[in-house]
Amino acid sequence: MFEDLKPHLIELRKRLAISVITVIVFAFVAFGFNQEIIAFAKAPLMGVVNGDPFIGGIGIFFTALKISIFTGFLFALPVVFAQLWAFIAPGLYDNEKKYVIPFVSISTLMFLLGVAFAYWVVIPLGFQFLWMFAGNLVNFLQTLDEYIGIFTKILFGFGIAFELPVILFFLGVLGLIDDKILRDFFGYAVVIIFVVAALLTPPDVITQLLMATPLVLLYGVSILLVRMVNPYKGDDKDDDEDATEA
Repeated sequence: MFEDLKPHLIELRKRLAISVITVIVFAFVAFGFNQEIIAFAKAPLMGVVNGDPFIGGIGIFFTALKISIFTGFLFALPVVFAQLWAFIAPGLYDNEKKYVIPFVSISTLMFLLGVAFAYWVVIPLGFQFLWMFAGNLVNFLQTLDEYIGIFTKILFGFGIAFELPVILFFLGVLGLIDDKILRDFFGYAVVIIFVVAALLTPPDVITQLLMATPLVLLYGVSILLVRMVNPYKGDDKDDDEDATEA
């Protein structure tokens, strides 16, 4: 059994190595601009608080390293998704392999849309709520490193969350799901979405709702997309049976 898996493990290691090296290269470049990137990361707070809530700390090595790695990952997204597709492509039919360019392009776009939504909408509104609730940002964020940790977690979480339509569309193309399955699962999906939102966001209702609401909408969009590529055939069969009986 292990011998059968060995070629797949070697291929997986190769794809992971290419992805990691690409992230490291971009992270190395980003590290040279770490102060500018950190200033950009802090920008959403400027409309919430007066002045810089973090005294010093912009040159802290691990903070700069953390934000540089995250920035490197964002720039490496097309390569990462291309390597993911290259890993799963051998198991696909020829008509399914034609989705490689749309998959890589749309996956990258959706991840960046999630990051942009988190940066320009979620973080300002979320921290404004926390500021009003706590009265002082330092009460719940002691250091710049702590803020950057939460910042990257939120952006990464929204990036992953916005991949939902891409994942479900791909499963529909493979014939693993149809629109009826998604419709029947909708109630459970809403519960799961709110649980995931609670895990990936700070412990405040506003931020959780800002993640859960677009995810529910994206799930609805996914139902329409899957209906386009793999619609439920049961309704057609029922109509044919009724026509036959008539």
